[in-house]
Order: sequence, then C-alpha cells, then structure tokens
Amino acid sequence: MLLVVGLAGTEEKEARIVADVNADAGLILGDDPRGKVVKQMIEAVGDVPLGVFVKSMSEGKMNELDSEGCDFVVFDIKIPAAVLQKGRIGKFLMIEPSLDQGLVRAINSLEVDGVFMSSKSGDSFVAVEHLLFCRRFVELLEKPVIMSLPPLVTKAELTSVWQAGIDGVVTFSTQSIATLAELKKMIGDLPGGPRGRRAKVGVVIPHQEGLMGGGEDEEEET
Repeated sequence: MLLVVGLAGTEEKEARIVADVNADAGLILGDDPRGKVVKQMIEAVGDVPLGVFVKSMSEGKMNELDSEGCDFVVFDIKIPAAVLQKGRIGKFLMIEPSLDQGLVRAINSLEVDGVFMSSKSGDSFVAVEHLLFCRRFVELLEKPVIMSLPPLVTKAELTSVWQAGIDGVVTFSTQSIATLAELKKMIGDLPGGPRGRRAKVGVVIPHQEGLMGGGEDEEEET
C-alpha cells in the first residue's frame, strides 16, 4: 500500500514533509497552482513523485504541468476527453462513491493510471460504508484504487482498508510529522500475501524519472 501526503498549500516547507516522512508521493490539493509554483514544490520534495489535483483541466494546463516536471494529475470525469491523450504525465480520475456501477467498470477502458476515491468530508473514522464502497470499486476496476483517510486513523482501520483491496491512501500534511511517520510505519507492518484480485494488480505512481510503485502482492505458494 502506498502513502500519498496531501498538501493543503504550496509552500516549500510543507512540501518537504513528504520527503521527511518517506511518503511514496505528494499531492497538491490547492486551487490550480501555476506551473512555476509546481516546479518549486517538485524541487522541495526531492526524488518523490508529486501530483496536482486540478478541478478544471485543459490541454494547455496539462502541457504546462508536464513541462514543469509534474508527475501526475488527479481530475474529475468532466474534463475534456482530449486531455487523456496529452503528454507523459500520469493521470488519475477522482470518482465519487455514488458513481454508477456501469460507469465505474467503463473506467477500465480509459487511458488513466488509476482512480482516487473521494470520501465524505468531516468523517473522523473509517465507517463500514467506506469499506463497502472500497470493495465495490476493487471488484469492478482493473486499475489501482486510492482513497482518502480521516486524520488519526487507527491500525485496525488501516488493516480493514488494506483487506478491502485498496492500493494506496491519502492523508494530510496538517498532521504532525510524528503522526505521518507512524502511519507510514503501520503501512509497512501490514500483512503480506494476496488479497483476491489484488494479487494480480500492482500499483504505480508515475514519476518523470521512472516509476515509483508498491509492486504486486506476493502470491502464496500452494
């Protein structure tokens, strides 16, 4: 399971937290940052992939982010379809838990690297409802599924999300470095072995200097 740290702002000090906690990627969540700002953030995170959540995407914006070295973008399903064919930059769809089952399955045919599953704002724990949505998406999709976590997630909650088949989680840099580091440790302590279909699905965060991935779950010998 990969750890993605969500960045509320665009200050270099905040970006350095991504590297300090040994996260697998960072994700800028602010309002459509300019390419120059993204470049500064990329330099701050070092060799860690950095992405941007963009509410409104255009071909020009995609080209700008690509040229500045952005590794991946996260956008919703209402962006222009032409964007999917632009550049080497990684592409992830942000989808709502309520998305129609047929549309979820159709994502498999799109040129995207995976999906980010949004969660209800304000939730302070991982509910059974979240796990049901996780399992629904995992069963329908042949692509990695990444979901947001509430602050201060417990080991039991993280294990439940892992067992549901989720490939990566997003948490937020507003938490202390100690809390983020503890979450990274809990992810490292998760049990190995296959998780149904997830035994055959690897998760990769696109990186302009290569690919950063968590690999595939190991198959158990029979």
